[in-house]
Amino acid sequence: MLVVSTVAAATLTAVLASQQQSHELQPAAQAALAATTSAHPSRQQNFARAAKAYHVPESLLLAVSYLESGWNANAGHPSVSAGYGPMHLVDGTLTRAVRGIENGTGDPRGEGDRRIAAPRITPAKSPASRSLQQAARRTGIPVTRLRTDPAANIVGGAALLAAYQRALHHPLSQNPAAWQDALAAYGTASGGASPTASSPRTGGRWFAEQVYSVMRSGAARRTDDGEALRLSAQPALRAPARVKRQASEADCPAALDCSWVPSPYVQLDPNDSTKYGNHDISQRPRTTKIKYIVIHDTEATYDQSLQLAQDKNYLAWDYTIRSADGAVAQHLRAKDIGWHAGNWYVNTTSIGVEHEGVLAQGGTWYTEAMYRSSAQLVRYLAARYDIPLDRGHILGHDMVPGQTTGAVAQQHVDPGPYWDWTHYFDLLGKPLKGTAKAGSTGMVMIRPEYAANTVPFTGCDKAGSGTPCPEHGSSAVVLRTAPNESAPLVKDVAMHTTNDGTATMDVADMGAHAAAGQRFLAAGRQGDWTAIWYLGQRAWFHDPASAPASVPVKGIVAVPRPGVGSVPVYGWPLPEASAYPKNVPVQQISALPYQFTGGQGYAVSGGSRGQYYYAKTFNLSEHVMVQGKTAYYQIQIGHRMGYVKTSDVSLRAG
Repeated sequence: MLVVSTVAAATLTAVLASQQQSHELQPAAQAALAATTSAHPSRQQNFARAAKAYHVPESLLLAVSYLESGWNANAGHPSVSAGYGPMHLVDGTLTRAVRGIENGTGDPRGEGDRRIAAPRITPAKSPASRSLQQAARRTGIPVTRLRTDPAANIVGGAALLAAYQRALHHPLSQNPAAWQDALAAYGTASGGASPTASSPRTGGRWFAEQVYSVMRSGAARRTDDGEALRLSAQPALRAPARVKRQASEADCPAALDCSWVPSPYVQLDPNDSTKYGNHDISQRPRTTKIKYIVIHDTEATYDQSLQLAQDKNYLAWDYTIRSADGAVAQHLRAKDIGWHAGNWYVNTTSIGVEHEGVLAQGGTWYTEAMYRSSAQLVRYLAARYDIPLDRGHILGHDMVPGQTTGAVAQQHVDPGPYWDWTHYFDLLGKPLKGTAKAGSTGMVMIRPEYAANTVPFTGCDKAGSGTPCPEHGSSAVVLRTAPNESAPLVKDVAMHTTNDGTATMDVADMGAHAAAGQRFLAAGRQGDWTAIWYLGQRAWFHDPASAPASVPVKGIVAVPRPGVGSVPVYGWPLPEASAYPKNVPVQQISALPYQFTGGQGYAVSGGSRGQYYYAKTFNLSEHVMVQGKTAYYQIQIGHRMGYVKTSDVSLRAG
């Protein structure tokens, strides 16, 4: 029996808080750190010494850290969920500094007729989210050092694991199997608030199982600051039997800990059926195929996100994943439609997955536990609904186009350039790799080496501030008008309508970025630079042979059909006017202001007939699916995708 499943995290925290709280350096911490200052041991040795000092199995301590941070130090900068260092010790004072849910205000439904007001978010009040402060009390190491010194951070994590083990009345055994409950407690205690009816504590069990999985398979990697670490495989490790999972209504893979936290479908005004929330009901995939999975970042804590998903006056998405331990909550049935993407067509054809993340104090990284949990969920959903595992169908919210020119600047930019798409697709079992011969001059896939690709973004503290972001790896490449670092950034005339389209280096400005996994037609090569066609212009990125930022790939390219001067690019594929029945208003389609002309070409990632799901009232019987005959191709026009009519383009091999 998993003890922590019946012991609330808040209770466990209270037990720990009632124990040693001195701010003097404690003997075990002193012993673990003593050699650190004199001999400059490796990080591998840091783990060994911390494990010995607190009587924690060394392999178990390494596996926990691997799941939290990949053993990275991240230069003392917090994760997007306010966790620090190799052990992801969460600063509870930062998790309350929420800038607002990612979906925010505006028109997340995507039709311009249902704008969402700023939500009221209950401040996070979670003693269980203060693992950084707990570690400081347990060790006597100052919080500032726990944030910035990897060795001290590892000591803090070891101290917490030992404290959880004792608080749960288990011996400090060298048998890893004896630590299952403490592992679950570690995952949940660094993940957010204590259990409630709306936020059940489920992820700790999955986290513990993942720790044992890592120990059985082993791991080896070089960290972001150059440390080489290895965890030897223990294939014969006898971990405790899996705890029988409680029955759940959630639609998830069997291996994941998922809970059903439903979003309400409510008529808000009994006299007006057009006033309802917080999503639309439907009969997918019978009414329309589910084509996309959209990856989001909440910009709120996990518990705050669940609170909002249950607000009848707000909006809903399909799943939320907690950062520290990978816990998953489902809010909508796949048959229904969330209001998460800001584009009605994408909403009607997608599943939205939110990932806990708060860009507090310049947070720049995501936990391995969340990446793994998300990948398991997305693999399952993709298989169930026949969704291709590629970047044309597994989208960031930052790839979803505005339906009109005026909507482009309002579209969101999560999960942002710090989401490691290359690693994520490795976990999905579909690595981003070249499929054409080296030296090919056709299509390229963006694929920088994440850890080494440090892009000088600004505005992590506040959009538009100009303040440099912490130096960190990124999935993005910067696009310029010429092959040199001093050349201006390329333009996005829909994103920047008041300054001639000029993009910026702000982390929330996607106007001059391309991201890992996106495919483009090569438009030139000069020295260490490669050009691609991007938003109607030739865009250059640094791509040296010694450290390539792209790989050659095969694919299909759309080019203007002979006689078509400029191909209109649309933000959604609508049916022709004649397809609409009399009781459904004809939706007007307008082209985005990008110039797709002769000589250019753009990667094709799919096709469909124009469609429009008319859903303006609370009553499902009044909803109508309008299916047209006009055919469209989906193309990678810029950082965001777009749609072109098949009658305007020809296809050729890239």
